[in-house]
Amino acid sequence: MQISFHTDAFCSAFWTFEKCLEWAEKNAVHHIECGLIDGTSWMHGLGYLPHLSVVDDPLRIRRTMERHGVRFSQIDAAFPLSGMDGLFYGVPYVLNALRFAKLADCPRVCTTDGLEKPEGLDDDEAMALMKRAYQRIVDAAELYEIDITIEIHGYFTNNINRLGEMLEFADSSRLRLNLDTGNSFIAGGNPIDFANRFAKKVSHVHVKDVSKELAEQCRGNDTGIAMSHSAIGDGVNADNIRQTLEILYQSGFNGPISMECEGQGGPLIERSLGWIRKTLNELGIPEE
Repeated sequence: MQISFHTDAFCSAFWTFEKCLEWAEKNAVHHIECGLIDGTSWMHGLGYLPHLSVVDDPLRIRRTMERHGVRFSQIDAAFPLSGMDGLFYGVPYVLNALRFAKLADCPRVCTTDGLEKPEGLDDDEAMALMKRAYQRIVDAAELYEIDITIEIHGYFTNNINRLGEMLEFADSSRLRLNLDTGNSFIAGGNPIDFANRFAKKVSHVHVKDVSKELAEQCRGNDTGIAMSHSAIGDGVNADNIRQTLEILYQSGFNGPISMECEGQGGPLIERSLGWIRKTLNELGIPEE
């Protein structure tokens, strides 16, 4: 498996994307995941944001990454596709992300649904809208030869049966799963169940632990969390993560596992990296 990390880890440190690349090179992490802004902002322009924008030159980004020995595991374009805004804003955004990803040599673009039930739509109507959205997106993904991953993050994706329907929205091997160990747990489920059912559909994994305090406060009430402030391995989800990785490996998965946690400018995510490497070694899973 390839170890990756989401640059969200360094939002609170106000790092640039290139500083994240320097951290990756220093810690021998050869894959990275970041968000993509469809436009720009003052935070991005001043260098206070570790994500990229469509105004950045993807070829220059690619060359910079090569100098640091890092490549993309995934670009995060997870604007909620389950409501009406998904059709009008989410679909064009993901299509722009696909174009950027192709030039940046990124093999995956991440998508998702909304955190809550869409306003003004019943569940079947929302699913029908999402199906149309994904069919258009996957058609482009086939052309660009990039996987579209559906992240477990919201009202529909945390329902294991609805997620199964979503993964069949298009007859394409390009429509895959981004299994998020933290969101599935915080929603009241268990990532092990998702791994057992969808192992062959998994293309990318978000490895996210959950602190005891956050679990007591939010588990079963929220469908996703923006960021975990627990180092991976220190929370109440650690054993589930370990078993999930073992299930995926035994099923033939050898793709990226992307760390998602608050970085604290380095220390917290470095502790997470140590736990991940130790766990992979104990499970006999090679790090590529």
